[in-house]
Amino acid sequence: METVLIIEDDSTMLRGLSDNFEFAGYKVITAADGEAGLNAALNHKPDLIILDIMLPEINGYEICRLVRKEGLEMPIIMLTAKGEESDIVLGLNLGADDYVTKPFSIKELLARAGAFLRRRRQGGRDFYEFGDCRLDIPS
Repeated sequence: METVLIIEDDSTMLRGLSDNFEFAGYKVITAADGEAGLNAALNHKPDLIILDIMLPEINGYEICRLVRKEGLEMPIIMLTAKGEESDIVLGLNLGADDYVTKPFSIKELLARAGAFLRRRRQGGRDFYEFGDCRLDIPS
């Protein structure tokens, strides 16, 4: 079972995200502030992080930067109300894999998460299967 870490300070949003990801079959870890979120990311090493930017203690940009500095390569989807081009570019340049602005579609967010996790399971490789044979092609 893949683990998703959701770092969000709005308790209603956190609960809704957590419930939806659990219903979709993921193990969910949550954090309501930046410090707890960073500790969870570094200690649990989840398969995917859903990350708000405007957080108490440590903001999402800094969490993303520190996670990448530690060499962790799990996908990070920033989920935030900050939708200016400069905010998006900063998030992606700091190491986020995707940037979703609020309001958002939960179905779309789950689909994006699923796509990142599928690629992660494949190890960044394309492959073809023919019966019992498998051909891996490096990306």
